[in-house]
Amino acid sequence: MTTTCDVVVVGLGPGGEATATQLAGAGLDVVGIDERLVGGECPYYGCIPSKMIIRAADALAEAGRVPDLAGTVEVRPDFAVVARRISEEATDGWDDQVAVDRLVDAGVRFVRGHARLSGPRTVEVGGEVFEARRGVVLNPGTSPSAPPVDGLADTPYWTNREVLRAESAPASMVVIGGGPIGAELAQAFSRFGTRITVLERGPRLLGPEEPETGDLLGSVFAAEGIQVLTDVDIQQVSYAEGRFSVRLADQTVEAEKLLVAAGRRPNFDDLGLETVGLDPAAHSIEVDDRMRAGEGLWAIGDVAGHGAWTHLSMYQSAICVADVLAQDDAPRADYRAVPHVTFTDPEVGGVGMTEQQARDAGLRVRVGTQDMAANSRGWINRAQGLVKVVEDADRGVLVGATVMGPTGGDVLGMLTTAVHAEIPTATLRSMIYAYPTMHRAVEEALKDLDA
Repeated sequence: MTTTCDVVVVGLGPGGEATATQLAGAGLDVVGIDERLVGGECPYYGCIPSKMIIRAADALAEAGRVPDLAGTVEVRPDFAVVARRISEEATDGWDDQVAVDRLVDAGVRFVRGHARLSGPRTVEVGGEVFEARRGVVLNPGTSPSAPPVDGLADTPYWTNREVLRAESAPASMVVIGGGPIGAELAQAFSRFGTRITVLERGPRLLGPEEPETGDLLGSVFAAEGIQVLTDVDIQQVSYAEGRFSVRLADQTVEAEKLLVAAGRRPNFDDLGLETVGLDPAAHSIEVDDRMRAGEGLWAIGDVAGHGAWTHLSMYQSAICVADVLAQDDAPRADYRAVPHVTFTDPEVGGVGMTEQQARDAGLRVRVGTQDMAANSRGWINRAQGLVKVVEDADRGVLVGATVMGPTGGDVLGMLTTAVHAEIPTATLRSMIYAYPTMHRAVEEALKDLDA
């Protein structure tokens, strides 16, 4: 059976759901297709449930700081509390009916199944063919990937999907990968009493971030009793009698559970990209600044190749919608100031270029830093962290910034504005910064540009 419509949206994660809903609201005949949970990874296996665990773990850590600040307190961690909250409040027991109803109520025809392109503006799913007059929007998302380690595939290891459905905190856990997902969950489970070992193949945690942040986070982890092994070569993984054994070049690490947080792969399997001239073996889909991947074809979200963050997918969705609707003033994608935050304690937020990226781009760079502990509010809070700003000295504007510390992601907001709007550094230095706030560390980092 062949059905004609205006637009087909393949993949209903945050960006895809927003795209389908907005296009339907504009009066178009929209079909939305997904074989997984409507809403995508974020509400069920990512952003929301992970932050619930992190918030709970941070509460435990704050209780542990009471003796140094306020008196005495007795705390008994109970992971069942946060597990119940995730199931009941965040995911409805991993049931997406509310999201499906929301989509349908917005006027979208929802189809559950595996979608496959079969040519320009044509999508097949479950024996039905949809021909889209305006085109197809691809938002297939990504899935957890695992490194090609001998024996790993034959073990019942966890990814972010399994660990966020855990009903109890294991006694011990090895985490493969010291990036944002691995670092966040390692620290959170450690605070619930799990003995953690993090295995990172690079020289430090959070490798793509400024090196100062990864080094400091490693020190924080060590102080909290989290073992971090860097520059590791994982040679084999085995599982027997309820325990994992991870063999490295110089030692073997054992634990009750193994979390693999070593990257993600695009959901291109049997998507039919070759039928529209795209490479199904690629790591991403090349798009222009209007999210166009071809004639009558758009791609947004993780697979668009500019970062796997919910806020970026939503940003791209708005650009895609405007282009599908042929709006004269349609915005163009601008990735100079994409913010991102790792919700460890302390938080690590970054925007724009790192110092090394700026130098590699051939810019004449000036760098300013400030220790968060030297900030009055930071000192009061016994905070650890830093602010680092990266300036294009020839233009006198910031091209990147990093904030590590309490509410680092929130402090990052003003620096995101500065990088995006190319506000002159001189203007930023002439501002008034409220006292005593964490933001005043930005003022001091800007002053350090002259050092």
